Amino acid sequence: MENRIMYQNRATLIGFLGKDAEVKSTRNNTSFTVLSLATKRSWKDRESGEYRSQTTWHRCIVFGKLGDYAATLTKGAHVQIEGEIRTREYTEKASGKKAVEVKKSITEVRVVSITKLDRPVKSETPAEGAAA
Repeated sequence: MENRIMYQNRATLIGFLGKDAEVKSTRNNTSFTVLSLATKRSWKDRESGEYRSQTTWHRCIVFGKLGDYAATLTKGAHVQIEGEIRTREYTEKASGKKAVEVKKSITEVRVVSITKLDRPVKSETPAEGAAA
């Protein structure tokens, strides 16, 4: 019998961080890192001929040693992230006079791999033959 993959939840995102990584803690004091990753798609509008673009923001959650590395990433970093898409629900108390609870859901990427795509900064060296 063949061994086939019946289901797979894997996402690969390439984009830029919109802010510095944030380290947070769970209720049982396990730390994790949150990354805010922007991806962009561009297209040419058929009717107007103008180029348009749309930015999508992704909440990325990183645990363990990879989370420690992710915590060093700063705003503007160009990264490739691989992970699993997860949706979770939570209850939030609505502001106002009545104590109303509102059910909300959030979609996140549970990160398993991060590749930094930034090019190394070249050190400035004086041009050869430049007059002193």
